[in-house]
Amino acid sequence: MFRLSPETPEDKDEVEYLYDLTFAPGRGALSSYRLREGVAQVPELSLLARDEYNTLAGAIRYWPIKIGPKGHEALLLGPVAVHPTHQGEGLGALLIGESLSRARVLGWQRVILIGDQPYYGRFGFERCRAIHFPPPTNPERLLSKELVAGAMKGVRGMVRKFA
Repeated sequence: MFRLSPETPEDKDEVEYLYDLTFAPGRGALSSYRLREGVAQVPELSLLARDEYNTLAGAIRYWPIKIGPKGHEALLLGPVAVHPTHQGEGLGALLIGESLSRARVLGWQRVILIGDQPYYGRFGFERCRAIHFPPPTNPERLLSKELVAGAMKGVRGMVRKFA
């Protein structure tokens, strides 16, 4: 059983440790981190999962971004991490599903991420060829999801920092 709660500033070090544990050491060099620098994460969607011992078992964060010359607002999902001792328990799916539901309620229309289609496809994410992510990024891993029907129609161009 996991308890979900919004991430607070007091959780930052613990969450960063989880991300360091679950991702490659050079994660900060990824282009997605350039889009996050100096931009506040969306606090209502940045969730933590704690187990029955109140140990951090998983975390997910979202960041606002803009797409293309028209500046269509969207969410950048990630990173999402599950502690190795809890992998395979459905916790990643719980975090993704709950946060996407909350994003829809908050009025967000679209979400993008860099990830594996076979995993994220079950949540409705599809390859998006009309938008581009700053390099170095494999364009086959750029996925999007409409939270509102038709929200990706006419959205094209480069993903950029929210400013």
